[in-house]
Amino acid sequence: MRVHVTDLKPGDSLRMDTFSSKGLHVLPKGTQLQIEEISKLMQLGVDYVDIESIQENPAPSIRSSVIEAASSNFDSMIDGFESVYMEALTKGSFNQTVVDDILQPSLKSLDKHKDVVSLLLLLDREDNYTYNHSLQVGMLSYYIATWLGYSKKECYEIGRAGYLIDIGKCRISPDILNKPGKLTAAEFDEVKLHTIYGYEIIRNSMDDPSTALVALQHHEREDGTGYPHQLTKDDIHPYSQIAAVADIYSAMTSHRIYQSKQELISVLREINTLSFGKLNGKPVQAFIQHLMPNFIGKHVLLNTGDMGVIIMNNPLDVFRPLVQSGGKFLDLSRERKITVVEIYME
Repeated sequence: MRVHVTDLKPGDSLRMDTFSSKGLHVLPKGTQLQIEEISKLMQLGVDYVDIESIQENPAPSIRSSVIEAASSNFDSMIDGFESVYMEALTKGSFNQTVVDDILQPSLKSLDKHKDVVSLLLLLDREDNYTYNHSLQVGMLSYYIATWLGYSKKECYEIGRAGYLIDIGKCRISPDILNKPGKLTAAEFDEVKLHTIYGYEIIRNSMDDPSTALVALQHHEREDGTGYPHQLTKDDIHPYSQIAAVADIYSAMTSHRIYQSKQELISVLREINTLSFGKLNGKPVQAFIQHLMPNFIGKHVLLNTGDMGVIIMNNPLDVFRPLVQSGGKFLDLSRERKITVVEIYME
C-alpha cells in the first residue's frame, strides 16, 4: 500500500527498500517504522513509501507495555518517598536500605525507556507536588547523568540524590509550602532552609557526602546568585549541577497551588537561556539534545485552538518545530504567532 510519509504511523512496516529522490538508500525492506525512521524519511525528502497492509488487530506495542510498567513503578516510587519523607520528619533521618530498595529496580527499568517525554507526561499529576517533583528530579537526573557518560554506579547515585533533593522540606511548615499566594520575604527565607535541612537529614542517614551536597547545593547558581551559600561555578559539585537542571525543568512544568505549569518545549528554551551564566552548560545541552527528538510524533494543542502533531524538529530553531495540523504543515519558526500550548502522550 502506497502512502504519503505524513500519514505513516509507528509500527508500519516497509514493503520494499526505500530511496530518496537522489537515489540514496534510506531504509531497507521490512523496516518497522518508529518516530525516528519517519522523521528520517521526511528529512531526506521522501514523499511516498510502500508499506505492508495494516492488520485490523495489531498486537500491543512494546512501547505501550514499557509505559504501563513505568507507570506502575512511578506509583511505587511516590508511595515509597512518602514513607521516607514522613520518617525523616519524625526521626530526623531515614533508612537508606528502604530508599535503595525502592530506587534500584525502578531506575534500572528506565534504561528500557528512551521516550523521556512520555514518562514526563505520565507524571503530569496535580496532587502530591513534593512527592511527584522528587520522583521527576530523580528520574531526570539519572537520564542526564547517563547522557553525560557517567558510569552505571554514578548514574544511580546521581538519580538517588535527585530523588532525595527536597527531603529537607519535611521541616518546612505545610502552611508555607502550600500557600497559594506569593511568599513574604520571611517565608521565602524559611523555604530556603530546606537545602540545609536536607543536607543534615541525609548526613544523619547515609555515609554519602555527595548526595548530601546535592540537597544543599541544588539552588546554587554559577554566577553566585543562588542559595544558601552563594557559591559560584567552580565550587558547585557536578552532581548538584545536574540535579539543578532536572529540578528547574520539573518545577516549571508542574502544576502547583501558586503556579500554572508551563509547556514543555518553551521551558527547554528558558533552561537553554539559563545555561549562559546560571546553570552549567554541559548538563543543559545534553538534556536538550536528548529530549527534543522525543517530541516528534506527539499530539499538541496550538494557541489557535487547533490540534496537531509534531512532525520534525527545526534545525534553524529547535524549540519551534514543524507541526502538521488539519492537513497543513506549519513551520513554527516562521509562523511566529503560533505556539504550542499543550503536549499530549497520545
